Amino acid sequence: MSRAGVIPEEAGGQEALDPRLRGSDAGPHGKDVPSVGAAYKARKGELLAEFREVGSTRSVKGLLQALSQLADDTLKLLWQRAGIPAGIALVAVGGFGRGELFPHSDVDVLLLMPDGISPDHDDTLKRRIENFIGSCWDAGLEIGSSVRTVEECVAQAAGDVTVQTALIESRPITGSRKLFKEFRDRTRERIDPRAFFTAKTLEMRQRHTKFENTPYSLEPNCKESPGGLRDLQVILWVANAAGFGKSWDELARRGLATPFEARQIKHNEALLSMIRARLHIVAGRREDRLVFDLQNTVADSLGYKATMRADGRLVARASERLMKRFYWAAKAVAQLNQILLLNIEERLNPLAAESRPINERFLEKAGMIEVASDDLYLRHPQAILETFLLFQTAPGVKGLSARTLRALYNARKVMDGNFRNDPVNHATFCAMLMAPRGITHAMRLMNQTSVLGRYLWVFRRIVGQMQHDLFHVYTVDQHILMVLRNVRRFFIAEHAHEYPFCSQLAAGWDKPWILYAAALFHDIAKGRGGDHSELGAREVRRFCKQHGIQGEDAALIEFLVRHHLLMSNVAQKKDLGDPEVIKAFAARVENERYLTALYLLTVSDIRGTSPKVWNAWKGKLLEDLYRYTVRVLGGVAPDPRAEVEARKREALVQLQLYALPFEAHKKLWDTLDVGYFMRHDAGDIVWHTRHVSRYVGAAKAIVRARMSPVGEGLQLMVYTPDQPDLFARICGYFDQAGFSILDAKIHTATNGHALDTFQVVTAMMPDHYRELCTMVESDLAGVIAAAGPLPPPSRGRVSRRVRSFPIPPRVDLLPDEKAQRWLLSVSASDRVGLLYSIARVLARHKLNLQLAKVTTLGERVEDTFLIDGPELQQNRKQIEIETELLEAIAS
Repeated sequence: MSRAGVIPEEAGGQEALDPRLRGSDAGPHGKDVPSVGAAYKARKGELLAEFREVGSTRSVKGLLQALSQLADDTLKLLWQRAGIPAGIALVAVGGFGRGELFPHSDVDVLLLMPDGISPDHDDTLKRRIENFIGSCWDAGLEIGSSVRTVEECVAQAAGDVTVQTALIESRPITGSRKLFKEFRDRTRERIDPRAFFTAKTLEMRQRHTKFENTPYSLEPNCKESPGGLRDLQVILWVANAAGFGKSWDELARRGLATPFEARQIKHNEALLSMIRARLHIVAGRREDRLVFDLQNTVADSLGYKATMRADGRLVARASERLMKRFYWAAKAVAQLNQILLLNIEERLNPLAAESRPINERFLEKAGMIEVASDDLYLRHPQAILETFLLFQTAPGVKGLSARTLRALYNARKVMDGNFRNDPVNHATFCAMLMAPRGITHAMRLMNQTSVLGRYLWVFRRIVGQMQHDLFHVYTVDQHILMVLRNVRRFFIAEHAHEYPFCSQLAAGWDKPWILYAAALFHDIAKGRGGDHSELGAREVRRFCKQHGIQGEDAALIEFLVRHHLLMSNVAQKKDLGDPEVIKAFAARVENERYLTALYLLTVSDIRGTSPKVWNAWKGKLLEDLYRYTVRVLGGVAPDPRAEVEARKREALVQLQLYALPFEAHKKLWDTLDVGYFMRHDAGDIVWHTRHVSRYVGAAKAIVRARMSPVGEGLQLMVYTPDQPDLFARICGYFDQAGFSILDAKIHTATNGHALDTFQVVTAMMPDHYRELCTMVESDLAGVIAAAGPLPPPSRGRVSRRVRSFPIPPRVDLLPDEKAQRWLLSVSASDRVGLLYSIARVLARHKLNLQLAKVTTLGERVEDTFLIDGPELQQNRKQIEIETELLEAIAS
């Protein structure tokens, strides 16, 4: 007798099924699998088609429940067809256990066996289970299945919080109800509500860290990101495990949530569910990330339209409107998640801590600030900002209690025009700016609780505002707070090792709050159209006047906001070896105080855009510009001849360390003009001299590589007889070898030889870089020596971001201040082979390249070239060159 025979049979007829799944039977166990699958897919298609037409936040719950019921009915049919004994239970677990199934989510099921029964010891039972699971896949159900006894489930749940979570939401589909009840009762006994709460909150914290603790990434995961659906599920999991309720209404009835909070949760949950369901449908697969190439499609499917000005200019894309709505919902979910989890924690640990008074309005409880009364903010709105000042300044305080967070959430209506214009609030906010510590945490907390945008109404406009410039990876509000954090770190000794020069300058700065204010306002006018720097300067001028900031302090803050892009533009796009460039920049900043403030803000701003944007080479350019400008502001007028002599003297001192023959440098230096010595520091001059002095005028190419002195990538030197397509050949080699050029200094000596220096980076920098240097030296020399036409540029794939938000290619060709050379500026979406394509056009028209600055900002490039050549003197040829360049960067 098989062991399956000892499984008790339970009475019970065929369960009520969706009639559209029924049909003529194809045997003792009902319809054949293809018919069941066809009926399942047809009905699912009908449900999705209906949803596409009607689809609103009011209908998404109905869709998810209908898809879950359809899966239930199909599983019951296949269960009956497989002839599974009645003593076994089919249980829905995980997300499917909630009775809500997204269009392409997995159907997670547990085949629950009585203790002592195992398909491993019963071939008949094993075959039936395998047939059942196989028929599910054949019918189009993407199931995730497990087969366990009750005892195995209990044992696994005891040591695995993930298993506990899946079982908490389990529900029976078909089979033995008695067995399911035994399973549920025994697994429940093993769950310790306090330990489960701790484990789930730690798990949530780890998940948030994975997403950089912000819901505002440009491609958020609507399920897993902070403020996503998973955060709501965590609340119900821990509440369910503690016996506090399984729904938002139950939590409200038990006092863990207010009726208003329950309504807010359900509203935002429906919106996030709607977006996730639409993502599944438009992607045709399980896709929970709002990736760039789907954002517009999802926005269109939800009825969002681009908004335009009366003059036809674009105000906001449909995708921007969708994402802003998503960010607002995620922000609300994050707030409510924190409130309810703190409430549950207090309910689980009622005697955890006693409270002590801070003042007549606030208490301190377990390191949290707690309002003395629930209606404090309604009676005294000025206490709202006082909360954050206390958070900044009170020793030992680490956050706000659930009671305080709830009071803030319910006090939004009092944060109106009168609140923003209250002189007491102005004084409190200024005190926060000027406090010696805590500014970053206070402003972040104000933003998380929606207070910052309600106090600074102009800030509210950029909360959740996307930036389609392909190098900011944060929304505008998160970028601003990141820049504020970066500025603050310059004034903290523990972070001095990160940017020593910035920390050195900050140590001598008397009013850090000026930089904090500039950081808060530098991008505050983004997304309005027009010059955000000018618009932001107006806003910060109004802020200073309103908050009593006057005189030189107000003037400096306004200057920083208006010119926060100036220093990076000069450093990355202009020739810092040209004394006139430094002189003109010094005239704009006027004095060393303004220069220092602008330098600190610029470094913070670039670092706050994306981890990919900042690099050591940009840091060196900015620091060089700062040092050159300080000298000019100190009264040392640019004197190219004196500067050259100083660099030569410094280089000669260093050359003595290498025991070169007497005056070994002279033969090379006699071929180099002032421009060379102005563009290269003493270290580079020494490096060139050591390796080239023996080969001056040689017919072969000399290539040398070393680790870059700035600490990132390689520095390469090329000394070779000049040729019209030299730069293009070198770029072609770098293109094929997978190097990115950060900077190129091109110089032609009086003997007709080129002496070029390149800063390059690669993603494949090995630990033993010497082998890489040797390979590059050999391979590049061979490429330069090779004759024949230039090879065609490679056509690499563009990134998803570039495809979704392409940058219109732009080429500007303008004479420099002396009308002797031309400044070529190129802006385009980045792709493999782009620089080489540009170099080929320059070579084709025999244009001489003197300087190249390559700036990569995420997926956008802003390249600048200093060129000259006879064809630039002819208007027709200029137009031809510009046209070819546009074609090269657009293709």
